[in-house]
Parts: sequence; structure tokens; C-alpha cells
Amino acid sequence: MNSLFLRVGGRVQDWAPVFKVLSVLWLVLALFMVLPWAVLVIEGEPDAMAFGLSIAIVLAAVALTWLATMNVSVALKPWQMFVLTTLSWVTISGFASLPLVLAASRLSFTNAVFESVSAITTTGSTILVGIEFLSDGLKLWRGIMQWLGGIGIIVMGIAILPFLKVGGMRLFHTESSDWSDKVMPRTGGIAKATLGIYCGFTFAAMLAYWLGGMAPLDAVVHAMTSLATGGFANSDTSFGAYADSPLLLWMGSLFMLSGALPFVLYIRFLRGARLALWRDQQVQGLLLLLAVVILMLTGWRIWLGTPPFEALTHVAFNVISVVTTTGYASDDYSAWGALAFVAFFYLTFVGGCSGSTSGGMKIFRFQVAAILLRNQLRFLIHAHGIFASRYNNQPLTEDITRGVVAFSFFFFLTVAGLALGLAMMGLDLTTALSGAATAVANVGPGLGDIIGPAGNFASLPEAAKWLLCVGMLLGRLEILTVLVLLTPMFWRQ
Repeated sequence: MNSLFLRVGGRVQDWAPVFKVLSVLWLVLALFMVLPWAVLVIEGEPDAMAFGLSIAIVLAAVALTWLATMNVSVALKPWQMFVLTTLSWVTISGFASLPLVLAASRLSFTNAVFESVSAITTTGSTILVGIEFLSDGLKLWRGIMQWLGGIGIIVMGIAILPFLKVGGMRLFHTESSDWSDKVMPRTGGIAKATLGIYCGFTFAAMLAYWLGGMAPLDAVVHAMTSLATGGFANSDTSFGAYADSPLLLWMGSLFMLSGALPFVLYIRFLRGARLALWRDQQVQGLLLLLAVVILMLTGWRIWLGTPPFEALTHVAFNVISVVTTTGYASDDYSAWGALAFVAFFYLTFVGGCSGSTSGGMKIFRFQVAAILLRNQLRFLIHAHGIFASRYNNQPLTEDITRGVVAFSFFFFLTVAGLALGLAMMGLDLTTALSGAATAVANVGPGLGDIIGPAGNFASLPEAAKWLLCVGMLLGRLEILTVLVLLTPMFWRQ
């Protein structure tokens, strides 16, 4: 009996550091809830009560958890980092849904969780109809959730995932996790610098959007969701509400692209390495891909009769939106013809750069795959040849290539599994396949009449929404971070 109590006590002690860190993250969430609550109180809106009650619930969870773990050290072991990474996104999404359930709109629990998961993972899929008529506090909260998710993604992408060697992210270990002689002297310094740059870009976007003609609240929300590459907008027509303003569309394109580039390179730029961004192989690959696709689809639209500047503006905006996994839409691009339809489906999988707010597979994995393919072709010609594989002036070691191959396999396997599940629920092929792809890649809109750029996810069955929530979380956490928790070997450690 004593040994049983010792084992149980040891397990509780092992989990205590995880929940102590979680309580701090929940506290940050509660503090950000104060902003929409204050707006609603000033405006005298009834939704203020919903936010007040949500803040009280979250703070109660924080207090109880902190009291239970206050004497526990927060030095985390690798297995605890895996658990913390998954639990943080799941629990924060759950707490963030409270205002949506309690507000005057009275969303069902399923719809509220879907909206909050979509926001926190910066996916941008929505079940809301009549967004224009939501209270200002709820509009602001949707933007804040995506903004918080965006900074969380950056931290995870440049610090946690390389440390855990997930999905080939070990490739960026010397650029992100080993800060001592690379960028700044301490990890705390890099975190502060990243947050400062993120905030700076956000305020610049707010000012630019406001000067470009947006209402103040719209400028704030769109700035947050542009830099987070999240895509929530204050209109059912997404960025289509500003389709007649080329200036705003080009601004949006710029800020979405800014969020999709590696933030660690911005820090190097500010510290004197002025060419760091342009010399990075990821950035070069992303810009080249965008240029080729934009020119191709612009020519296609001009050939179909669209005026050249209008074609270029809308093609650039929507291509950048999908590739960066932002998910804004200025037009229903699924109606641009068969070429555009297929092209946008392919672009759903790409994503931006590692260490950015973007989702998707990330451009570096495609580049590594191209290097591996090139070397394999060389081996077929010169069976005994020795070919060095390098990426960004770093050797492609076996653990990196193994991580890239494993992640890519499970990424497409997850999309295939989700699509099969959605099809079993009665969804058509286009909706099931594009819905699964857009969830795992964290893009937002799918293709077709139901969940395409002109539609939303409101009409999907509840089971389909829960399945898509799982897909969004898996995609955001790089899949392997979650799958490792399902293996018996992990829990025998």
C-alpha cells in the first residue's frame, strides 16, 4: 500500500510543474480578457457580464492551480515539455471559448470551442454569421485570441520544437535554441526582442490600416490578425469588405508576408546583419514561390478579361493570404476557373517560414525534400558517389532528414484520415478534402460552395466541427508533438 501511495505521489509531483506553468499562461489569458471587458463596460453592452464571469472562472482556476503548485520547481524535463505544449493549446482554447458561450450571441458549446480553437491556432475558419453585428468586445476578443496564438506560435517554433527535435525543426537549433553566441546572450533576451518586434509590427499595421480608411476597431482587429496570419475579420465577407481599396489590399499583403518570415532574422537585422533576411534560403524560396504563382495567376485572370492592375492586386492578396495561412479573402478565388481552383488547393499545404506565425508544412520542408530528391537522382547515376547535403549552410544530418520525412508522411496521413472522416459524415469530396487540408495547414477557408471563401463552417455537423478542431490542433502542434503522447513508450519513461 505504501508503495502505491509513493507511486501516485510521484506521478502528481511529476505533473505539478506542468500545471504551474499552465496557471501562468491562463493568467495571461485572463488579463487580456480585461481589454474587451473594459470596452463593453464603457459602451454599456450586456456582453460585459459574460467577460466578467469568464475572467472570474479563469482566475479561480489560476488561483487553485497556483496554490497547489506554488512550492514546485518549474525545471521541465523533455517529456513534460511535450505534455505542456499540447495541454497549453487545449486548455487555453477551452478557457478562451467562455465569453463566446456566455455572451448574448449564445453560441453552442461546440461552436464556441470551434471558434476559439480556430482563433488560438490562427486557422481563421469561422462558424459565425453576421459578424458585423457582434458587440465590439467580441470582435476585439476574436482579434486578441489570434494575436496571442500568433506570439505563442513564434515562441513554440523558435524555441520549443527545435529543442524537442520535432518534424525536422532540429535544423534550426543553432539559429533559435542555442542563443548564447548566436543572436543575444540569454533566452529571456530573445523572447523580449521577439515580443517587441511583434508588437511593433502590430502597431504599424494598426496605424497603416487606420490611415488607409479603416474604422479604428477594424484597424486594430485586422492588424492583430494580419501579423498573426490568422485571418479573422470583422465582416462576413472577410477582407472583401475592402475589395474596392487597392491600398488596403496591398497593405494587408505586406503585413501578412511580414508575419510569415522568421522573426529571428528581424532581430539579426536590427542588430546589424542587414542582409540576414535576403540571404536566408527559406525567405528566398518563399518569395520565389509567391512571385511565380502570382505572375501565373495574374496572367490567367488577365486572359479571362480582368483589368491588369485589378487582377494583380487581388491575385497577390489572395495568394499571399493562402500561402502564409492567413485565410483572408478579397474575392471568391474558387470561382476564378479550374486553374486557380487547383492552384489554391496546392497552395493550402505550403505555409510560410519556420519561426514565423504561419502554419502549413513550412517552406523549408519542401526545400529539404528537393535536396533529397536531387541527391537520390545523383545516386542512381553514380551509385558510389558521396554528395554533401546542406541547407542554409548547415549539414542535413540523418535526424533532420528523418524528421522531415516523418512529419511529411504524418501530415498527409492526417489530412487523408480527416477527409475520410468528414466524408463519412456526408460531406462532399471538395468540402471534405479541402476542409481537412485547411484545418491541418491552419489556413482558414476551404474550397467549394460550403466552406469556400464565400461561405463558412456553420452548416457542418457538430461531429465534423470537433474533428476539424482536432485537425487544427494537430497541425498547429506539428502533429508529432501530439502523436508521441499516444505511444506507450512515452508513458513508460
